[in-house]
Amino acid sequence: MICDNCKQRPVSVVIKQMQNGVATERHLCEVCASHSTSIQVDYSNDPLSLNQFLSHFFGTGAFQSTAPKQQQAVTCENCGMTFREFLNRGKFGCSHCYESFSEQLPQVFKRLHNGNVKHVGKVPSSFNATYALKRKVEDLRLQLKTAIEEERFEDAAKLRDEVRVLEHQLHNGGEGKDVD
Repeated sequence: MICDNCKQRPVSVVIKQMQNGVATERHLCEVCASHSTSIQVDYSNDPLSLNQFLSHFFGTGAFQSTAPKQQQAVTCENCGMTFREFLNRGKFGCSHCYESFSEQLPQVFKRLHNGNVKHVGKVPSSFNATYALKRKVEDLRLQLKTAIEEERFEDAAKLRDEVRVLEHQLHNGGEGKDVD
């Protein structure tokens, strides 16, 4: 496919926009895309890298305007990097930056992960039932431990019985609910 703008070079960037409920799509080469006003990316480095994405996504957008000035001025004691520099570069300066910016990172993760701050990952569908049972057993064991510590022994007995039923199901490949 040839660039919509210069009609000379091959397309390497597709820009999709919604304007007044109408979707538009532009196919641009690297040169034309770097000069485009709708997206500003430095193509001299590796195109669409994480640091450029973060810089474009957070650099001048709503994130910085909502973050208090004192949060933007936080610096890493080890390498001297500021939070604003991290947003512009998209990379930490050292391993200590994670600790230095720990209060600001959940805001970044929420924006990147559709409001979630914890990455859970995906489980293959063939393991879904077994995995769900194992997670439920783990949760019930934690509840059981808490119930015992709080001396709620009747609740603990019920939880123990639930754990036994689920463990039996796991042993039988996820089938059957009766305990022998």
